[in-house]
Formats: sequence, C-alpha cells, structure tokens
Amino acid sequence: MDILEKIVAHKRKDVASQKELYPVKLLEKEIYFEGQPVSLKKYIQREDKSGIIAEIKRKSPSKGIINKHVSIEKTSIGYMQAGASGLSILTDNEFFGGSSKDLKEARAFNFCPILRKDFIIDEYQVIESKSIGADVILLIAAILEKEELVRLGNLAQSLGMEVLLEVHDEEEIHRSVGDHVNLVGVNNRNLRTFETDISVSKKLAESIPADFVKVSESGLSDPNSVKELRKHGFKGFLIGESFMSHGRPEKAAMEFIKQLR
Repeated sequence: MDILEKIVAHKRKDVASQKELYPVKLLEKEIYFEGQPVSLKKYIQREDKSGIIAEIKRKSPSKGIINKHVSIEKTSIGYMQAGASGLSILTDNEFFGGSSKDLKEARAFNFCPILRKDFIIDEYQVIESKSIGADVILLIAAILEKEELVRLGNLAQSLGMEVLLEVHDEEEIHRSVGDHVNLVGVNNRNLRTFETDISVSKKLAESIPADFVKVSESGLSDPNSVKELRKHGFKGFLIGESFMSHGRPEKAAMEFIKQLR
C-alpha cells in the first residue's frame, strides 16, 4: 500500500466509528449547521485580497512534525489580517495531527471562508463539515469515482457549501469536473510519492474550463511562483508548509503577501 491508500483505509475505519459516536441527527443540531456559508470563490476573486488560502497543518506524512503547538486562534486571525483570502484547516488526526475542534475554533474567531482539508469519502463527512462550520470541502479526484464525486459534491452544494476539486492530471480533470464543483485545485504534490513540482499547475492550467476558479496547491514557497502562476490563470494559492514551518506562521504569511503586492 502507498501512503494514499493507507490514509483512505484508515479514514474508512475512522468514519465508521464517528458515525456510531455522533449520528447525523446529532450533527444536524450543532450551532453551525444552520449557518450561511461564506463563498471562497468570491473571496479569492476580491481585489482587496491576495488569493492566498492559508493553511494550518501540524504535521504531514512526508515532513513529520511541522508545528505541533500552533495556536489556532492567533494563527487564523493573523492569516486573515495579513490579507489571506481564506483559511484551510487540516482535520485529519492520524496523519496530519488535526481535528474537527481546530476548524470549530478557527470558525469561532473568523468570518472568512474556511476550507475543511481532509480525505472525504462519505456523505457523513460532508454533513459533519457543515456542522463544524466549514464553508468549503475538498474532494480529491484520485480517491473518488465520478459517481462519488457527483454525489458528495451535490450534497455539499445542497447544504450551501462550495466544493474544491483536487486534481493531479488531465484524466482527472476530464473525468471529474462538472456542476458539482465550484473551484478546481491542481495539487503540485504527487500524493503517492509526496514530491512537489509547480510545473504541474502550469501544464494543467489550460485543461481546466474557464468558468472554474483555478487554485494551485502545494510547493509554493516563493512569491515569484505565485506571480508566475497568475499569468496562467490561477487566482487561488493554497499554502501551508512554507508558513507553518515558521514559529509564527501568521508573520510568515504577512511577509509573503507583502512581497506579492
């Protein structure tokens, strides 16, 4: 098994136990479930914002511990004050050290769009995402069949959330893009080898239909890379590790965004 298969296998067990602990009826009673989600698509396109989706991630399978004791409150508020267009919160615990509590905490302090970054494979997780205050969910083409993408995407949109579809190659774009998607993200990281290469975004840019907001994900540590990708039609840029590897991620984000301007 490669790392992606391990993550998905563990996620299936995790979701099964969560369903027993917190049935859907309980999730639907959470305070955020009736809330009106904020549009990441609109925030990314705002002139007064940077297009940066700033991520909070404690660890990863490729890097190990990145920033174990990060303050969700200080970092999330700092990211938005720096001019980020939205937040991305890792909620996978086993491989990334995150939790639903992290997203709830970020939601409590911010009115901006929040992406739930996780490996979503089940309708339960979509409903759970709404209940913890997420505005956007990530659907990864590499781990889902077309029918699953459509089903999960339609459910998210019916709850008012947006869908960021993550792709890695042309086949995934042609197979996965549709009305059930709001934004298309090209992951420059190969999820099987964990190597990053931003030329992946450049190569796939023209294959993404023009009516979708394009997002480049992973491996973006240089503001010049962002400037270059903008020329290829990218409006959103998901950045985690290059901020999180600093003692104060929000300061690193502020410096990065200043250089963009």
